[in-house]
Amino acid sequence: MTYCLAIRCDQGLVFASDSRTNAGVDHVGTYSKMFVFEYLDDRVVTLLSAGNLATTQQVVATLKRQAEDPQAVESLRTFKSIDEVAGYVGRVSRHVQSTDGAAAGGLVDTTSTFIVGGQIGLGRADIFLVYPEGNYISCSEQMPFLQIGEIKYGKPILDRNIHRAISLEDAARAALVSIDSTMRSNISVGPPVELLLYRTGDLQVFRHQTFDLDTPFYAAVKEEWQSALRRALDNLPRFDWE
Repeated sequence: MTYCLAIRCDQGLVFASDSRTNAGVDHVGTYSKMFVFEYLDDRVVTLLSAGNLATTQQVVATLKRQAEDPQAVESLRTFKSIDEVAGYVGRVSRHVQSTDGAAAGGLVDTTSTFIVGGQIGLGRADIFLVYPEGNYISCSEQMPFLQIGEIKYGKPILDRNIHRAISLEDAARAALVSIDSTMRSNISVGPPVELLLYRTGDLQVFRHQTFDLDTPFYAAVKEEWQSALRRALDNLPRFDWE
């Protein structure tokens, strides 16, 4: 399993992902689920993935290969908006899934889900969730974030704290807490944690960092959040019999 999320606020975009690809009593695998296409001329595109690892690798390899081919009719370089890029990723993903699924005789789940985000030129910085079927949706103004994978444990933090006017750094801290809450409740989500911040209009990544459990900043965020929850519980109203 996995957990990835993206947040869109007035200042820019935040992307976060765990790195666990397989979990069991005697085996844990890790693999980055965040892919950044920053070398493109007038655009930055970030991809988060959840699902079949082979499908993800083939989709990313196809995107890279076509982006480097000046003769490609469709590539990350040719589209004028992020929503068009989302549709393109959906088509590539659907093709890979159908090819691999047919080869496996339908016995293997080859589906993958993606979050695609970034900015092209003067267009809007945006995020989209691309389903295995190839269709996609954007986040809403009322709920400006998207999640894929094991979403339920980290969603309450986002529901209560994410809004359009939140600062980029506060959104990033909320993303880290959301992932940490998920890791505490589900063994299939695990470190390292990747975090990327993009400021609207920059057309280049502002910050891209990786955190292990013992990274000082990440450890401090975890400890402060846990302490704050305990203080909040202690400060709740007393029952009338106490």
